[in-house]
Amino acid sequence: MRIGIFLVGALFPGQTSGEVLRNTVETVVAAERAGFHDAWLAEHHFMSYGVIPSAVTLAGVALGRTSRIHVGTAVSVLSTRHPVALAEEAAILHHTSGGRFELGVGRGGPWVDLEVFGTGLPRFDRGFAESLDLLSAALTRESVSADGEFFRFREVPMTPSPPRLRPVVACTSGETADVAAARGLPMLLGMHVGDDEKAAMLARYQDRAMPRCSPPRAQTLTAEQIAAADTASADHVGAAVGFVADTTEDAVAELKRAMPRWLRPGLAGYVPVDGRPRAARDVDAYVDLLCRIHPVGSPEHCVRVMRETLRTTGLTRLILLVEGAGDHRRTLENVARLGREVLPHVSGA
Repeated sequence: MRIGIFLVGALFPGQTSGEVLRNTVETVVAAERAGFHDAWLAEHHFMSYGVIPSAVTLAGVALGRTSRIHVGTAVSVLSTRHPVALAEEAAILHHTSGGRFELGVGRGGPWVDLEVFGTGLPRFDRGFAESLDLLSAALTRESVSADGEFFRFREVPMTPSPPRLRPVVACTSGETADVAAARGLPMLLGMHVGDDEKAAMLARYQDRAMPRCSPPRAQTLTAEQIAAADTASADHVGAAVGFVADTTEDAVAELKRAMPRWLRPGLAGYVPVDGRPRAARDVDAYVDLLCRIHPVGSPEHCVRVMRETLRTTGLTRLILLVEGAGDHRRTLENVARLGREVLPHVSGA
């Protein structure tokens, strides 16, 4: 069992983005001190929901400030990145940290980012699988080339040497889960869904994973691909909100006061690139859901909820969003209490 923290770089009213970035790194340091296995950083652009535009860059800073904890991206958005460039950056962090870097990637959304970075809506609509395959090749092979719809270039050597990483793939839809399963890549399941939805996605993945394919297709797979698919299920990651207080009532009340101040302006930052209507979210109802389905409460309540998640889903990796109170002092206190009063009771579950 591996338990980590999840940081989006949330900008609450009254804070500056520079302050949030510094606090994010300090929280990773605190998580290492508290005994967490991992710290995962989210990437967002042009919004207050999260002010980390390059999760890879901030991961490098955090790795330089720590010595044991693994630091990952949850996620780097492939629709606005060149996969080979991302693989090169991952290789740097892998080699210089002694193998403590973990790469999570996602499709992203149809947001204005596609316009700003020049990749365009087609990369989002139909380019994710091609991007993921090129990234995986660049992470594992000594040289790569491309002859696809979105990437075409002659063979080039990978320098530094490839880190042999398997990226974790953010999956918020069955279609993306199918893409991950077909490649034997582990999934990252979001905090917006509960245990039953996570379990259903994991079951779908298992049904479509490569070793279960028909014999003709199995003959086209390499031994390395089949081995990767066989072990991917042990590496799936589930995200949740994690917040501890003396009583469950106190924890829920604190997050219900704080989180809407972040989420209302933050979620408004998702601007579609093509003018399509964006579904509105009832922020208060969303916060209520998060508090009900995730470990938000007394230490004993958090332990029970996390154990139930592990039992229901079969996951062996959880990452907890710990910055929901919007106050850095409370975030550090939350991390310390989770490490002291919760982790020892679930890490060996």
